[in-house]
Amino acid sequence: MLAISTKNLSKFYGEQVGIKDVNLEVNQGEIFGFVGPNGSGKSTAIRTFLGLLKPTSGSASILGQDIDSEGAELRKKIGYLPSEVHYYEEMSSLELLNYHARFYDNVDVSKIHELAEYFELQLDRKITDLSFGNKKKCAIIQAIVHKPELLILDEPTSGLDPLMQNRFFELLEKENENGTTIFFSSHILSEVQRLCDRAAVIRNGEIIAVENIQDLLMKQMKKVTLIFKEQQLDLKIPSGCQHKKWHNKKLTFDYVGPIDLLVDWMSQQELIDAVLEEPDLESIFMNYYER
Repeated sequence: MLAISTKNLSKFYGEQVGIKDVNLEVNQGEIFGFVGPNGSGKSTAIRTFLGLLKPTSGSASILGQDIDSEGAELRKKIGYLPSEVHYYEEMSSLELLNYHARFYDNVDVSKIHELAEYFELQLDRKITDLSFGNKKKCAIIQAIVHKPELLILDEPTSGLDPLMQNRFFELLEKENENGTTIFFSSHILSEVQRLCDRAAVIRNGEIIAVENIQDLLMKQMKKVTLIFKEQQLDLKIPSGCQHKKWHNKKLTFDYVGPIDLLVDWMSQQELIDAVLEEPDLESIFMNYYER
């Protein structure tokens, strides 16, 4: 049984495309990435296959059940963390989380306190007094506390400092080891690389690829800046280098290919300095998938 399955799922706002013909299959027990630049359709896709938006066409099922006809019961098995959270501001975090727990059967409320301590969240403070990061911690606890079979996370790390991000990733890895399927939507490639085995790439509302992460890394573009002792306009550079530009003794280019070949070539040059950078996600996929 698949954790998530969509067939030609589309959502239009008048003539504007939200998502178009999205076909996804997410296996139970995996951590699946959903990546693309902001505005690419990630949140619309999630809200549509959760049944929070009515699709224009196509269908979706979660944990083998149809989201349209069985959505109310099905959502009890799902933990959902939206990209932006809005709460009853006069409630405290504890009041909010206890209120949330009553929607589910047999929630161990001691888990609320355990997770709050883990994320250093003060449960007695009102929502209105919380920073964006602390509201996000509250949302994470809300998504996890009822032990869902499927976690759907939409840009979950925004607002978290690096320490809390690391704790969050460790918690997700532990939940996955205990059998939870995780659907992880992000525009930050490094997060997807750390957690996921596979990822779907979405742009302009359409799935343009579903890739094994290790295969994706082999195709990932690097921005390379090299400073030579002397300018060498006739320098032979490795295959996979594109957009070569000299500025005095500085050479810049984009590189797609095995990193060990590039490093080996660099070791043979007379360099003063070298910088390899990961470009933004949109640049990576625009570079690779339009070639």
